[in-house]
Amino acid sequence: MTGPGARTGPVAAVVPAVTVPAVTVPAVPAVTVPDPAAAGPGPGAPTGGDLARRATADPLFRLVAYALEAAHGRPPAAVWSAPYTFHLGSPGLVAAAGWPVAAAAAPRADGVVRLSSLAHPADGCDLPLTLSGPPPATPAWAARPYALLRALARAGYGRGGTDLHVQGSLTAAAGLATEEAADCAVALAVADVHTPPGEDPDRVRLARLMAEALPDGDDALRRGALFARPGRALLLGDGVPRPEARRQRQRYVVFDPAGSGARLVLLALRPDPDGAQDRTADLARAVGCARRAGALSAWPPGQRPGRSVLVLLPEARLTEVRAAVAEDFRDRGLSVPRFLNITVAGAARREA
Repeated sequence: MTGPGARTGPVAAVVPAVTVPAVTVPAVPAVTVPDPAAAGPGPGAPTGGDLARRATADPLFRLVAYALEAAHGRPPAAVWSAPYTFHLGSPGLVAAAGWPVAAAAAPRADGVVRLSSLAHPADGCDLPLTLSGPPPATPAWAARPYALLRALARAGYGRGGTDLHVQGSLTAAAGLATEEAADCAVALAVADVHTPPGEDPDRVRLARLMAEALPDGDDALRRGALFARPGRALLLGDGVPRPEARRQRQRYVVFDPAGSGARLVLLALRPDPDGAQDRTADLARAVGCARRAGALSAWPPGQRPGRSVLVLLPEARLTEVRAAVAEDFRDRGLSVPRFLNITVAGAARREA
C-alpha cells in the first residue's frame, strides 16, 4: 500500500466539494496509548480445533475453520481476524471497519504450503515453500499470500510449511481495500502458531515484514488493521514502525460517529455488467445527491480511485440521503448503489 497523503485520482478531481471537516481533527488532542493487543490472546484462549463446532462463535470464523479442515484434512491451530480499514480523507489518519477477513492456519513440517479460499473454490493449491528464487506457478489469487508466506518463513515463521484458508466478509465490489486486511490476517495466523502460547505475535515486526514483502500494498491500511481501536482513528507518522519497539506506542484521535449522533456509511456503486457506465461521474453524482439531502462530508476510502465513497451524515438524515441517491439512479435507469453501515472497530485479533 502506498503511504498516507492527499487524495489523487479521478474521483477526487470531479468532486472538489468532497471534504471531510468532521474528521479532520487537529483540534482533538492526540492520545498516546500502548499497542491495543500487546497482551495477546491469554493463556486460557481456546484453540482453533473446535471453532467450527462452537455454536456461539461468529459464523465467518466457524466457516473458515471448517473450510480449512474440509480442504486439508486437519483442524486449524489458530484463527485470526483482521478488519478492513480506510483512510479518513486527512493525511495520516486511518480507521478500521467492523467487517473482518479471517485466516485459519495449521503448521506443517514437510516444506509444503496448501492454500485455499471459498472465494476461489476451484483454485486451491499445494506448493513447495521456497525461500528464494522465482516462485512456483500459482493461481492468481494465491500469489500474494504465497509471497507473504515466503517472507514469514525467511523471518523464522513457518519454514516447515503451512495449511492456510482465507475468507473475507466483503468482496472487492464493496469498495473497501481487501488485500491489506487479508495480509494482516494471514501474517498473524501464521506467526501465531510459531509464537509461544499466551504471547501475541510481534505486530511491529510483522508490519515491517509485510511492507518489505508486499510493497505494492497500502502500508497505512495494514497498520490500521494491526493497531486500530474502536471509536478512534490511528494517527500515523512517516514510514513503518521502528524495529526496536516491541510494544510501540500508538497515537490516536477520537473518531466515533455513533457517539455523536452521526452515521458512517459506505456508498458503493454496483458492478456495471457491460462496462459502459461512467463510474467516476456516477460516483460524483451520488455524492452530490447525498450532500444535498443532508450528508456532512464524503471521501474515498483508499488511495486508489474506485467505485465507493465513505459518507458521514446525521443519524436523522439517513433515510433521506438513501432515498435521494436511490431516486436519482432509478430515474436514470441505473442500479441503486449499496449503502453499507460502518462501525469504527478495533484491531486484528485471535479468534481461536
